[in-house]
Amino acid sequence: MIGTAPPAGRPETFQPYYDASQFRLDTWHELKQLSAQRERRERAGRDTAEVQAKIAACLGVLDEVERYFAFPGPRAVRQLRTLFKKGLYIAQARQTERVVRLLVGDLYRRREVGEIFHEDFDSADATSAASTDAVPSGQGRQRPYFEVLVVDEVGDEQAHDIRRRMLNVRRDADESVYDVVVVTNLEDAIIAALFNRNIQSVVVRYSFPHASGTRLPLLRRYVALAGLDRATLDSDGSPSATLGAALQALRPEIDLFLVTDDPVRNVAGHTGRSFRRVFYTEEDYLELHLSILQGIQERFRTEFFDALRDYSHRPTGVFHAMPISRGKSIMKSHWIRDLGAFYGDNLFLAETSATSGGLDSLLQPHGPLKVAQEKAARAFGARETFFVTNGTSTANKIVMQALMSPGDIAMVSRDCHKSHHYALVLAGAMPLYMDPYPLQTYTMYGAVPLREIKRHLLELRAAGKLHLVRVLLMTNCTFDGVVYDPERVMREVLAIHPEMIFVWDEAWFAFARCSPMYRRRTAMAAAERLRHELAAPDAQATYQAWKQGFDRHDDADPATWLDQPLRPDPAQARVRVYATQSTHKTLTSLRQGSMIHISDQDYGRLVHDAFAEAYMTHTSTSPNYQILASLDVGRRQVELEGFELVEQSVSLAMILRERVEESPELSRYFQVLKARDLVPAEFRPSGFEEFYSAKTGYASMNEAWCADEFAIDPTRVTIHVGQTGMDGDTLRNLLMDRFDIQINKTSRNTLLFMLHIGTTRGAIAYLLEVLTKIARELDETRAGASVLERSIDDGQVAALTKQQPPLPNFSRFHRRFATPGADTGEGDLRAAYFLGRAESSCEFLRLDGSIQAVMQAGREVVSAGFVTPYPPGFPVLVPGQVISAEILAYLRALDVKEIHGYAPEFGLRVFREAVLTPRPHVPTPEVVARPPRVAPTADPPT
Repeated sequence: MIGTAPPAGRPETFQPYYDASQFRLDTWHELKQLSAQRERRERAGRDTAEVQAKIAACLGVLDEVERYFAFPGPRAVRQLRTLFKKGLYIAQARQTERVVRLLVGDLYRRREVGEIFHEDFDSADATSAASTDAVPSGQGRQRPYFEVLVVDEVGDEQAHDIRRRMLNVRRDADESVYDVVVVTNLEDAIIAALFNRNIQSVVVRYSFPHASGTRLPLLRRYVALAGLDRATLDSDGSPSATLGAALQALRPEIDLFLVTDDPVRNVAGHTGRSFRRVFYTEEDYLELHLSILQGIQERFRTEFFDALRDYSHRPTGVFHAMPISRGKSIMKSHWIRDLGAFYGDNLFLAETSATSGGLDSLLQPHGPLKVAQEKAARAFGARETFFVTNGTSTANKIVMQALMSPGDIAMVSRDCHKSHHYALVLAGAMPLYMDPYPLQTYTMYGAVPLREIKRHLLELRAAGKLHLVRVLLMTNCTFDGVVYDPERVMREVLAIHPEMIFVWDEAWFAFARCSPMYRRRTAMAAAERLRHELAAPDAQATYQAWKQGFDRHDDADPATWLDQPLRPDPAQARVRVYATQSTHKTLTSLRQGSMIHISDQDYGRLVHDAFAEAYMTHTSTSPNYQILASLDVGRRQVELEGFELVEQSVSLAMILRERVEESPELSRYFQVLKARDLVPAEFRPSGFEEFYSAKTGYASMNEAWCADEFAIDPTRVTIHVGQTGMDGDTLRNLLMDRFDIQINKTSRNTLLFMLHIGTTRGAIAYLLEVLTKIARELDETRAGASVLERSIDDGQVAALTKQQPPLPNFSRFHRRFATPGADTGEGDLRAAYFLGRAESSCEFLRLDGSIQAVMQAGREVVSAGFVTPYPPGFPVLVPGQVISAEILAYLRALDVKEIHGYAPEFGLRVFREAVLTPRPHVPTPEVVARPPRVAPTADPPT
């Protein structure tokens, strides 16, 4: 029986499924196949006992899983079991086939009110069951479907009555359609909220026990994800309050309603944090129904998109800029009508620069854009959210300009996106670059360890410069999927520098808000938890108790600060956090749609005006309304189906891992990198090593995401391709040119496959088919290779698997650009940048031995510009940085075609020796004669 025992030859610990939803669907498929098989055997006169036993086992499993769903739900399973027991096998097979057909492709969501109410799952009559075989037509308007979870300790009859009463008050005028599922205890409620992704509202009624009767490990892991300890469950507190807090933490987007008989004085003021509204005993079901729909509509409404759509439908005379507005310049043209035919009317009807007539101004919003941004702040857990229409590169510049002033020190992860470096130039801030740990085998970097961050802070404090440090800038998650624990980082940094401002570049992590596992490692969620921790009534006492233990150590010993977990003083620390996100990268938005999220306790008092000026500086006065509308709709999707879509993308990533691991053809040439390959053991105290193993199946990530310093985003599937003999860039081009498969991140010997909410099972199947085809062609080529050809191929494989170029650390700023006093690593990037623009200050040195020669002669060679290879996509040299032998060796070993800031025919732009002598002022720059720019071969990551 599927899912109940490990496959033949596998140990009992083998976990065949990551996704319980896929397990559920596969069980229904197996029941359908077994029912058809039983029918065929009976017609052939063969024994059916074994098949019937398997059918009974399937129904037993579905008894467990369908209790958490309204469709088909436990009523359908009871009906099928009754038909089966009565020997009405044809009716049972037909009804099973119907259910599977409705489940596959989500056809059941198209049913209307009448179809849901009159479904005859409550009847075991064979004729009635067979009559429901038709799939709903879906004619007329199609309304969104969702499910409401009711939690109450009731029997089957009472549960049926609750469902009937709630369904009776639905009306044809309702904007959406729902069905009801009832569970009877706290753990089942948590399982349902995480297992059933259709649930959008929860009604918690009275009191109920906490323990679930389910024994399926796939479902028990949902309970573990909630993190409820036994003391909390066994306390005398209200189970409704405990459940409300748990559900709000797990799925903050859903609406919670409380039905109680407690006195008003015990309820008022104590439930608002979790519950949207409180109802008493048997109050009007219609009022509950209307409240549920109101909550859905509040999330569904997209004020700016709706306003823009309404505007586009109005007859408008245009007497302002933009001839393309309303499509006029296209419709009257004889030569460009194909543009209108390609894009359609609505795009141009909605194209305008008007800020009135129901629309709004991005630079000073007061109408639908203001509401849209407020809803986005709610959806992403921020206090303030701002839309950005020209990418996260601009969002980064806005944030850094708002927070930094000339002379401020910014502690920066060296692998941050190039836009941050340019932002530092614009702000005149002094970067202190921190090195991430290297992954030498795969020619990539990981992330900056917390110990490294604390070491730099302690050095700055010892040098008397801590007051100059303003911002800590980190990339979370990294391009390769290494995820920080922001709460831990911020807590310990604030213990050393309580005024630190944190900027988290979450360009590739916008989707993380949608998943309870990911969410705890997002900047906004971590900031909120940390703020509540520091504001708790016992926070100061907790801090003093920690400090007493900490003071027993040697305060002068750096190891005391580096190796011990630190706690900030609640009386001094301020939680000031900013996150920039590329909505268009991992969620639904047109290209360049991004958001800035803020959770800064001092924003209104210290930053508001500076942020407004920075926003004005970098934001166009003619923003693209289509991008803004897509951000608004993307927010709607996050709140109504983000959880479902993100969970599906994680499931698909696991399937991809499993198929590559299990296929002998694929695993010969392609190896999926595991957590242990990307995160050294010292940063993985949980011991978590891999998502999937051919020996043990799927492993739980929960402990790793709670305990480890770094976790790995499972939607990033990094595959080592060294055994193919092709480097990453060559293989990427092969996939694109021959098979139309796009990826935009490689290293010398890896490919990164990023799965997101738009990825489909068909896309995964096609990718696996293509990789299998490449593997078979390599088999054929090597089988027919000559001795010489085989030797060459072996050399290429060895070069990609055993002979990696060095991964250099940031060297240092030249003393001409280093800050006075103790050498703590920061430098004047702005001065170096503008000095590097003066033609008289620079010269070009080639990598043909010219640089090596002058370096061997004792000259310090200093870069006059940014040098950014793709990959890895961040500068390996910045203006003012001394070129080390390691950096030079790395540049010479690179086999990528795209290196921004370096033209082979000219060489590297470096400073002349004469200008490196300290001077009292920076000369007015002249425009340097530059080599012609070459268009990049691919869009660089932003």
